[in-house]
Amino acid sequence: MAEFKITKGTTYPLGATITKDGVQFAAVLHKEGDCGVVLIDKKSGDKIRIPFTEGKRIGNISSVLVKGLDISSYDYNFYCNEEEYVDPHAKRIIGNEVWGIKEEEVSLRSGFGTVYDNWEGDEPLCIPYEDSVIYCLHVRGFTVHPSSKVKGGGTFQGIISKTEYLKSLGVTAIELMPAYEFEEYNPPQKEENSDGVMSFLKENPVMPINYWGYKEGYYFAPKASYAYGNDACSEFKDMVKHLHKNGIEVIMQFYFPEHVKQGFIFDSIRYWVTEYHIDGVHLKGSKVPISFMGTEPLFANTKIFYHYIPEQEIYGIHEIPPYKNMCVYTDDFMYQMRKFLKGDDDMLSGMLSLTRRKPERVGSVNFITNYYGFTLNDLVSYDKKHNEENGENNHDGADYNYSWNCGVEGRSRKNAVSSLRKKMMRNALMLVMLSQGTPVLLAGDEFCNSQNGNNNPYCQDNEISWLNWNLTKPGKEMLEFTRALIVYRKKADFLHVKKEFTMLDMHHCGYPDLSYHGEEAWRAELANYNHHVGIMYSSVESLESAGEQTVKEENTALVSKNGNAKTAKTKQNVKLWYVAYNMHWEKKQFSLPKLDKDKTWRVVMTTGESVKEMEGATKSATFELAERSITVFEA
Repeated sequence: MAEFKITKGTTYPLGATITKDGVQFAAVLHKEGDCGVVLIDKKSGDKIRIPFTEGKRIGNISSVLVKGLDISSYDYNFYCNEEEYVDPHAKRIIGNEVWGIKEEEVSLRSGFGTVYDNWEGDEPLCIPYEDSVIYCLHVRGFTVHPSSKVKGGGTFQGIISKTEYLKSLGVTAIELMPAYEFEEYNPPQKEENSDGVMSFLKENPVMPINYWGYKEGYYFAPKASYAYGNDACSEFKDMVKHLHKNGIEVIMQFYFPEHVKQGFIFDSIRYWVTEYHIDGVHLKGSKVPISFMGTEPLFANTKIFYHYIPEQEIYGIHEIPPYKNMCVYTDDFMYQMRKFLKGDDDMLSGMLSLTRRKPERVGSVNFITNYYGFTLNDLVSYDKKHNEENGENNHDGADYNYSWNCGVEGRSRKNAVSSLRKKMMRNALMLVMLSQGTPVLLAGDEFCNSQNGNNNPYCQDNEISWLNWNLTKPGKEMLEFTRALIVYRKKADFLHVKKEFTMLDMHHCGYPDLSYHGEEAWRAELANYNHHVGIMYSSVESLESAGEQTVKEENTALVSKNGNAKTAKTKQNVKLWYVAYNMHWEKKQFSLPKLDKDKTWRVVMTTGESVKEMEGATKSATFELAERSITVFEA
């Protein structure tokens, strides 16, 4: 104690804060008694207690300022009477650096944050939702498999090593499943028997590992076992900075149980946004202060995903945010589109609504698979979940997956089944990428990753959950298709509009911005038993994109020899796209709207026959689309 000088601290920030005068410790205390800070010598393990009575208390916050403390020699915890506990605001957690330690009592300590002065001017990217493609991954599962062949597999460094792959795929953001500190080991529960003796409940032989991490954690510290080196804080920041340099945003998932206070939630997100430069958060939990976060100026450029956005509590009546940062993240698209994909009746109207959905003040995401549920490959390979290896008699996980095995449950060598499954996966990706919301792609879906029919591998830290990068021939084909589809999404203007389509001729170009078609042009067949529709989009190209010099030359040609300008209308450069969807098990006839004489329809992408075989469609207003196929035309 003689080497330290103890004075009064201040109430905020909570936790341990390094200042020019020393280290301030502040904690929320509801208990009475002997409470304070316990310093733990890293070498000897000796402990020094510093009571909060020597500091300052306002409300339920007690604090002290410790001068002369060498943070490289000590860790710390808080204590109250005989109980010692980890600082919930700790910037680093010590003792959980090795993944999957199966000990009932892991002795954790609070660690001090590190000064990071290597940002090199880094700032969040603020990519608009309409220009974003999100890639959802598990930090460990993404690269821990030996086939990833990267430095630091299963860590933040592993993600850095896969940056070129992410760029080549075309994604603009990664969404990380919980990457803050949590204890992945689940010790067996205890119960008291009739004699008052504590006994262990029967332990599930699989359950000790909480692989996903959706549990209460230490929300201010990156997960130490996800670090390749011994400094998870700096490694996470290195990852963010490196991805930003390559045009990729970082979005963090946070799960908060009901008992976590709203103020604590707000403080933890604020810390990650300011300290780690993350671009967005996907918040999970029923007590998230979403209205308050939506009105916080600090988060105005931070993407905030939640299952519900109370727009009326965040925005004024006519207020449109200059940067749309709030976003609705729900399963609506997933389940509706799965049913449409496999050919259920009465799905067409819901599909059309979801395809054009574009809220004016908030974003919305579209996905057909996510970490909870089947992978894309399993969605078309299994009718039922196969979670036996989870040790819960297959009772866990969703019972209704709206999947279809294409005729055979599980793996199949039948060419017809394999061919149909590949087409169904391409259709699923097209449904996601050609809709107006922000697409979310589950890591591994782009190369046919499988979890063997397990739709809830929350406890599977093995090859069921790890991505296998040894791509099969179907995997390589799907990867190339996904890359091409993302490239097309980025360049197709109709997928980057700011507002929802009106189905009116808003551009005064002779075509509505959105229209529906069927066997006859301009006449869609939307009966509940139909599974096919054509959607046409229109836009008018700007002077810059059409070629300003060409327009100037055309205007010059209108001037007569005597110098008098003739009155004439400059022709608009109208762009048209037509997407034909057929989820029926039979071929269907479509009619393309007629075009001006100088234009023809051209096939640019299809999940059915090859583009070459579809070229006949450009010669006639009528064409036949193969069963369970999607084709995109451009005028």
